[in-house]
Amino acid sequence: MTTPYGNQPTGQQPHGAPQRESTGNVLSIIAMVLGVISLIFLPIVFGVIGLVLAIIAKTVRHERLAVPAIVVSAVGLVGGMLLGALLA
Repeated sequence: MTTPYGNQPTGQQPHGAPQRESTGNVLSIIAMVLGVISLIFLPIVFGVIGLVLAIIAKTVRHERLAVPAIVVSAVGLVGGMLLGALLA
């Protein structure tokens, strides 16, 4: 698309152009970090928050690292609770 004042692009995409996919994995990385932290500190809080962020990263943002983030958060949640039960 060009302006009426010359062939300068306007920065707009034509109708029907594919949507830009998310290239960042910010939510997935935060979810992984929270999953690892939940092994030691407050697994119910950090593990659940990490799991929710990982699910949002998978369903809404379609991030590449979302599935490993779900696994790490779930393992951190369950592992932290088991570790807390064994040490209590």
